[in-house]
Amino acid sequence: MIQEPEQLDPDGFEAEATRRDAGVAESSRANRGWWDRNADEYQSEHGTFLGDDRFVWGPEGLDEVEAELLGPPEELKDKAVLEIGAGAAQCSRWLAAQGARPVALDLSHRQLQHSLRIGGSIPLVCADAGALPFADGSFDLACSAYGALPFVADPRLVLREVRRVLRPGGRFVFSVTHPIRWAFPDEPGPEGLSVSASYFDRTPYVEQDEDGRAVYVEHHRTLGDRVRDVVASGLRLVDLVEPEWPAWNTSEWGGWSPLRGNLIPGTAIFVCERD
Repeated sequence: MIQEPEQLDPDGFEAEATRRDAGVAESSRANRGWWDRNADEYQSEHGTFLGDDRFVWGPEGLDEVEAELLGPPEELKDKAVLEIGAGAAQCSRWLAAQGARPVALDLSHRQLQHSLRIGGSIPLVCADAGALPFADGSFDLACSAYGALPFVADPRLVLREVRRVLRPGGRFVFSVTHPIRWAFPDEPGPEGLSVSASYFDRTPYVEQDEDGRAVYVEHHRTLGDRVRDVVASGLRLVDLVEPEWPAWNTSEWGGWSPLRGNLIPGTAIFVCERD
């Protein structure tokens, strides 16, 4: 999800939108701060759509109940599951209802506080996805619905960490903004249907303060980059899902909308396994 230019930061300044390099440390610092500052607004705006205990893969509304990308719900019982970029842990809460044993991890302390507000007994961990604080082979499954991967400068760090904490035969499923969206303006209306940038330009999208310090960073990878990242990290890609926009969903979420969703993909879901 590419943010719109000139976003008003809660601290009172208007962030300048630009495209420039942003490394691992700068991206992590900026995004931790951004999500801490914006968690309340995010949960207020999108909490109804996400629900308290639903597992939604993206703005299209594809639900794990029907998708079964982690496997049939009845087979989730007693599985140890790591949710990365969990936000308010809505997905983890759904997993727990199926009898799984989820752990919800997020970079943002404020996002995890919203999980406490909603309630439940899910273990919460505030940590960077590039340095998971778990022993090797701790989990049967891992998942991430628009968490971590779009915001890290080196996604292979995250993928290798996920592989490390998965048991042999474990599955990792993650969703991100469909890479093709980076060629289009992040607008839900007709203005978002014309190509405005090169799909092959991987320069990060950065919002920075008046001193040039990044306050939000999002990184672009082409579809081929994503596949190569998965393979190079020792995982096996078993499926790539591009959800179609369903007729029932009349919502707009940033640049996602029925108009655009009926014409171009908005989400890419990668289903990976550790051999």
